[in-house]
Amino acid sequence: MILSVKLFDQVYNFSSLKEVMAKANERKSGDALAGIAASSAKERVAAKIVLSKVTLEDLYNNPAVPYEEDEVTRIIMDDLNMQVYEEIKHWTVSELREWLLSYEATPTKINWIRRGLTSEMIAAVTKLMSNMDLVVAAKKIEVFAHCNTTIGGKDTLAVRLQPNHTTDDPDGIMISTLEGLSYGVGDAVIGLNPVDDSVDSVMAVMERFHKIKTDFEIPTQTCVLAHVTTQMEAIKRGAKVDLIFQSIAGSEKGNEAFGITGTMIEEARKLALRKGTAAGPNVMYFETGQGSELSAEAHNGADQVTMEARCYGFAKRFQPFLVNTVVGFIGPEYLYDSKQVIRAGLEDHFMGKLHGLPMGVDVCYTNHMKADQSDVEVLATLLTAAGCNYFMGIPAGDDIMLNYQTTGHHDNQSLRELFGKKPIKEFFEWLQKHGIMTEDGKLTDRAGDPS
Repeated sequence: MILSVKLFDQVYNFSSLKEVMAKANERKSGDALAGIAASSAKERVAAKIVLSKVTLEDLYNNPAVPYEEDEVTRIIMDDLNMQVYEEIKHWTVSELREWLLSYEATPTKINWIRRGLTSEMIAAVTKLMSNMDLVVAAKKIEVFAHCNTTIGGKDTLAVRLQPNHTTDDPDGIMISTLEGLSYGVGDAVIGLNPVDDSVDSVMAVMERFHKIKTDFEIPTQTCVLAHVTTQMEAIKRGAKVDLIFQSIAGSEKGNEAFGITGTMIEEARKLALRKGTAAGPNVMYFETGQGSELSAEAHNGADQVTMEARCYGFAKRFQPFLVNTVVGFIGPEYLYDSKQVIRAGLEDHFMGKLHGLPMGVDVCYTNHMKADQSDVEVLATLLTAAGCNYFMGIPAGDDIMLNYQTTGHHDNQSLRELFGKKPIKEFFEWLQKHGIMTEDGKLTDRAGDPS
């Protein structure tokens, strides 16, 4: 493995593959904060050249965190299909990129190849791709999952209805939920971020969601995004739960900061299958985001993209129904401006799909970041072109509880009409039944009327 290159009469020497991976990454403020980013554009190009000649076997032999020290690494490596890996291990990262962008890489063949790829391999090829490369390659990949309905169709754009409330008042949540439904959103999930993580409060919201879903016979799934242990206790007490949620990280130490382990997540999954209200078999919902490991001092000297890819390697073990990166939520310390947010959103979506996950994106930013709502629209448009499975749906794109900006109900409908997408089939039929949406996918005059 050669870790040096001569470029413009200067020799660039890298001490390790981890350093190459970090410096080949597109500029991210989080990598700079960690002191691992390339010092110049020339050094970044040099690292990309070196990385392009690295083999998949080199990446297999050099995980970001050693196998013996990290549960996430063990899950990624233990789940690898060794027969597929043996057939492709001598490919360089450049050859993997060229293959993914070629006509030969059909959805069926990509689904076969991905079983032999570790998260580090997926992160590496991502670093050699342009933004358009990430759109083109991601669009080829179809991943289906089923909870109460099926997500993942190429002609489908689903939306998570996110009726967050500043006090978790069930009546306020209900009004926001009905309004969102009247705009045609909520087919991915009706999912709330609770203010109060207590079991009693979470159960009250769960029960209200279940009542709305059953009273109106809505073909969707519901979730309250409390800590996994809170949700498990609620289920044990008899709460009606379709999906179990948890934020996850790309290292064991990062997951410890979230208060979880792989064993705990598997216990939650089995509990949901045994006592939950969903048809299944996919009953888990995960959220990620570049920079979370660095914020927890759990990145092990690796760059943001590599650690994010490892989140997806961890998530894959538990066969989730939904996974989304909350791409601009952590703040400018990790993604400084709209350019970095757009890049990260395209990276995360591609990496998630190449892992075989039903991938969505919370296309968002915080108010102290150098971004605005037009940037959200740009990224959402690119991601829809790339075949993103779902976005968030919040009134006017403004979450009054979490204090961040994301996609609104009107944004999602505009994207559906622009790209000829429809809601998930059963939900689409339900919208037509209630006179909210026409057969050609356009909203009627009833849209926005929660009565």
